[in-house]
Amino acid sequence: MSVRRLAKEQPAGFAFAEEMQKKADAWIGRFPEGRQQAAVVPLLFLAQQQEGWVSEPAIRVIADMLGMAAIRVLEAASFYTIFHLEPMGKVVVSVCGTPPCSLRGSGELMALCEKRIGPRDAPSADSRFGWVEVECMGACANAPMVSINEQYYEDLDPEALGRILDAWAAGKPPPPGSAIGRQGCAPEGGPLTLTDPSLYDGSRAKPIKSLPNAPKAPARA
Repeated sequence: MSVRRLAKEQPAGFAFAEEMQKKADAWIGRFPEGRQQAAVVPLLFLAQQQEGWVSEPAIRVIADMLGMAAIRVLEAASFYTIFHLEPMGKVVVSVCGTPPCSLRGSGELMALCEKRIGPRDAPSADSRFGWVEVECMGACANAPMVSINEQYYEDLDPEALGRILDAWAAGKPPPPGSAIGRQGCAPEGGPLTLTDPSLYDGSRAKPIKSLPNAPKAPARA
């Protein structure tokens, strides 16, 4: 991962749109007096949802809203790779590059993104797509994986990711999940142990009339 810095070109200012301002106020109101700074991550999310990225003016506005130093807000925005510090396009593909995904072929996914979208950390020529390499997103058992905007796609290979990108380009995002039909993070092909349905359907249960050596209830007066 490279050092994350603010974009060189910044807008003149930032303000939450009316609807986003209501959501920001609601988030701030969820925290007790004196703890409003805990809303920094939700407010950064709202700024990114509105603008597509997090600008320096947005960081300063959020800092003022929460009574924080701007550097503290920048620390949060630059730490979490879910926040884009420069314009990235409307559809952002985040490719996990940490060891579990790397060992399972995330490098091939990055090569496909570079071929289909263009250089990393920059919007495509039509400004519709962008892609970044990120740290672990917590789906190691289903590596390699990517997130596209807020959707997770797992158990990928270049062919599967290509189909997913085609669907997003057509304005028909496919449902998130495993490209091989894996259930959650179960083993490929399904469970290998504890496969007897009677273990879970209650058919083995026996009614218990009384427990041995159980204390008796006190007599009622």
